[in-house]
Amino acid sequence: MRVNQLKQKLAAGQTVIGPFMNCSYAAFIEIVGMAGFDFAIVDMEHGPLSTETAEDLCRAGQLAGLAPIVRVRKNDPPQIQRALDIGSAGVQVPQIETREQAEAVVRAAKYAPLGMRGISLFTRAGDYTVFGTQGLTDGLNREQIIIIHIEGIRGLENLEEIVTVPHIDVIFLGPYDLSQSYGIPGQVNDPRVVKGMEQAVTKIRAAGKAVGTFAADAETARRWMDLGVQYISLGVDVGIFANACRALVEQVKG
Repeated sequence: MRVNQLKQKLAAGQTVIGPFMNCSYAAFIEIVGMAGFDFAIVDMEHGPLSTETAEDLCRAGQLAGLAPIVRVRKNDPPQIQRALDIGSAGVQVPQIETREQAEAVVRAAKYAPLGMRGISLFTRAGDYTVFGTQGLTDGLNREQIIIIHIEGIRGLENLEEIVTVPHIDVIFLGPYDLSQSYGIPGQVNDPRVVKGMEQAVTKIRAAGKAVGTFAADAETARRWMDLGVQYISLGVDVGIFANACRALVEQVKG
């Protein structure tokens, strides 16, 4: 049973950072771990990744010392189960708007008595039963974490109910989809978006849960960290690579 150090860090009040991963090449997530990131989000919502590729990325990330989190395409039990069965440190589920939807995530992600996740322990999460199965479902319930996205006005309106759902570890505020919900797509620094997120941070922290969000750059990340956001998704692998390439070309060509 892999001990989830990311969960331990969050419980201790530490801030953790990690990028989204869209690339299928395992060396990228390996480098991210070697560079000192705490986690990486294997993105099956917007990235072109298959389940087999996501499983290999989880292996490479864990060998490099980071916690791989799999973001699924939607709040769907088979997708949530598969994201956890491949041995990830946790699952990240987008577009949650109500308490009932949040409860559905928990049911899909946790084994009984906490949920109704289907059981097959002949998986990477179950170490293929090599080390036995006694206490395995309880252990996975304890170690694998649940992260849900609030990224629309309706989700913000229902936040006080959503934060009361047990067994959710992180509530992730999605600034880009939130800006779209406000009718200003991509304008993540608009005062309406910022105010909505700041108010949400206060409510989530008051409920005793960790807050997450996306930051495209270090300055934005530090601003949210100063407001108490613990789980910072810092950039996307392809964007990090694109910026490095652009900067290198500019340095050489002037």
